[in-house]
Amino acid sequence: MAEGGNEQFGRGEGRGGDAPVLAVENVAVAFDGRPVLRGVSLELRCGELVSILGASGGGKTTLFNVISGLLAPDAGRVLLNGENVTATTGHVSYMMQKDLLLENLRVADNVGLPLRLRGASRAAARAEAEALLPAFGLAEAANLWPTQLSGGMRQRAALARTYLFSRDVMLLDEPFSALDAITKADLHAWFLEMQRQLGLSVLFVTHDIDEAVLLSSRVLVLAEGRIAANIPIPGPTPRTPDFALTPEFLESKRQVREFL
Repeated sequence: MAEGGNEQFGRGEGRGGDAPVLAVENVAVAFDGRPVLRGVSLELRCGELVSILGASGGGKTTLFNVISGLLAPDAGRVLLNGENVTATTGHVSYMMQKDLLLENLRVADNVGLPLRLRGASRAAARAEAEALLPAFGLAEAANLWPTQLSGGMRQRAALARTYLFSRDVMLLDEPFSALDAITKADLHAWFLEMQRQLGLSVLFVTHDIDEAVLLSSRVLVLAEGRIAANIPIPGPTPRTPDFALTPEFLESKRQVREFL
């Protein structure tokens, strides 16, 4: 059931132990005097996937910009593995809705871009990217151009690049929203398995309640600039697509809808 009290709203027991890999503490942001985030606190534990739901314009992307260091908050701080990383970049990976693959680079070179930006040679970056591609279902795609990929394969390539940037925390901002329903369902099943195998720690923004409940260990509802609810999602771990047919799924979905 949903929890109350703003100090504990974004906090929960993950699968990775007591210490959170990411902590957001009392973050506040205002634009032109209009509050967008009002003392937001949340925690993400190692191996946990937590979704953030809320209305458009409700501050979800602003929150991600603060966590990634692209935006300095007016108040509050961001901790990664206990270290204050507020307003500094390069500590977490951030994937936006569009895959942003460079059309003039082959898949392996696109995936290896984070390493190139850190000074690795093209050969070294490509070698590490190629070693990663099989885990992301792209073993045969290393030398393809982005235009030769399906929508689902492009998102896998973008996710591999995001993972290579930082393996501590991934921020995913509606990564599957542009896909058709069948492709999205296939990618959900694949991503759940990937998240389990790699122990990914993920904050996931979505407008899709079903997607949030299916993928997440917890769903946070962001409303009026605050975490209005922290809803643990019961069910088997690892989660399977069949979970969407269970009474637990429907009850969790009902609870989430109450706060939207």
